[in-house]
Amino acid sequence: MKIVDVCAFYSPKGGGVRTYIDRKLAEGPNAGHEIVVIAPGPRSFVEKRGEGARIVWLESPKFPLDGNYHYFGDAKALHAALDCEQPDVVEVSSPWRSASMVADWKGKAIRSLVMHADPLAAYAYRWFEMLADRPTIDRGFDWFWRHLRRLDSGFDSVISASESLSARLVGGGLRGVSTIPMGVEPGVFSPRLRDSALRKRLLELCGLDGTGTLLIGVGRHGPEKRWPMVVEAVTSAQFHEPVGLILMGDGRERAKIVRQIGANPHIRLLAPVADRQQLAQMMASADALIHGCEAETFCMVAAEASASGLPLIVPSDGGASDQALTQRSWRYRSGSAAGAATAILDFTRSTKFGATGAARHIHGAPRTMIDHFDELFAHYETVRAPMRVAA
Repeated sequence: MKIVDVCAFYSPKGGGVRTYIDRKLAEGPNAGHEIVVIAPGPRSFVEKRGEGARIVWLESPKFPLDGNYHYFGDAKALHAALDCEQPDVVEVSSPWRSASMVADWKGKAIRSLVMHADPLAAYAYRWFEMLADRPTIDRGFDWFWRHLRRLDSGFDSVISASESLSARLVGGGLRGVSTIPMGVEPGVFSPRLRDSALRKRLLELCGLDGTGTLLIGVGRHGPEKRWPMVVEAVTSAQFHEPVGLILMGDGRERAKIVRQIGANPHIRLLAPVADRQQLAQMMASADALIHGCEAETFCMVAAEASASGLPLIVPSDGGASDQALTQRSWRYRSGSAAGAATAILDFTRSTKFGATGAARHIHGAPRTMIDHFDELFAHYETVRAPMRVAA
């Protein structure tokens, strides 16, 4: 098959979406498929990624809320690019403008809407959580559910990475929903990479000795990630237990996070680590992952932490919560700094999973991205089968 992914949020400086797309560009050709990513960028050009894999960049306006991204502003240009590619499958990974553009395209390829995030959890729930409960917010955003149902009628498949989001989508009236969980990079993350000397150095960076608890947080600095809330929770826990936090990432919320950290000597903000092996070793050397975002459908970083043998301290909703169901975990009410602080203290005081003895258990072999893409490509073949017979 020739699969074209219209990816509105691919960026060289991106986080989980970039990791996912880069892996697809590698795994698709290995499975005998041609993968083309169409992405908005500062100029139009083609970036080869090896045999059967490339990125077609379309010159597009800069996204006003984050200078690392651009957005599709010209439907004709996108349709022309799709006409030129003549794909068997068109994927779109944002339910907004680019999805409507793909739905309006006149080509014959099957269309797949891939829900990488839950927009209501990323925005509406966070904005209005102090004013109303989630069912009330859902009713107030009925226009969004009507929009999704219109998209559903123009797409052959809707892909969700978690059973919890799939249930929400089906409950919202979508019909073509399939759950295909993602996975981690094969052979990268492992408990065997734990390095006690590295752990000691990271704790020293946080102003603590080896008896402290080392938490790690990894992710883009966007508002939906709730890093200021995580910093508040860790700071609160530090009044009771010696807890250090290594927070790795970058983004438009960085200045806000720096202000939240203030003069706290036990929280260190580090730049993103591009070397995946280095990241895997740092992750395995921590005592637990802490995460604040409930908007992801899968939460790649939680899966990577689980594959590294780390316990999870995560919100009660979203992809991270789903990961916690099969891993040693401490969950707290989404968006609650007080709840997160309590979870941190429960973790540090646990006799079974103390700071010096975090459990290194993995429940079976971790699901990998190879597993995910094998299942995804097989799904597309199944969806295409009736069309091939009709032709």
